[in-house]
Amino acid sequence: MTEESDFKWKQCLIIRSDVKMSCGKKCAQLAHAAVGAYEHSDKITRKKWYNEGMKKVVLKVPSLRAMYEIKTNAEMAGIATSLITDAGRTEIEPGTVTALGLGPALSEDLDRITGDLQLL
Repeated sequence: MTEESDFKWKQCLIIRSDVKMSCGKKCAQLAHAAVGAYEHSDKITRKKWYNEGMKKVVLKVPSLRAMYEIKTNAEMAGIATSLITDAGRTEIEPGTVTALGLGPALSEDLDRITGDLQLL
């Protein structure tokens, strides 16, 4: 296994802490965000990230506004994003924004955008 500091690529998955969801619901929303951001990434980046071990970091934001700020900053940096809006079939209201996927991208680029966020 590679040392943590050796990962050049990663994906950041971000959940809103102000929306009440079960653990399973959070996991599902984060999975949607991971797949969506991956699909928006370029082929070369995806391959490099995959070959390195597909590092993922799960973070939380306190509000919808904070999530949109992170999304905007990532897009301005050229990082793939995927904002997840729930269909409302189970626990939360339809149209609720729940999660955000970023990358895969260079770890250092993501750290500039998400470095102040807390781990989930």
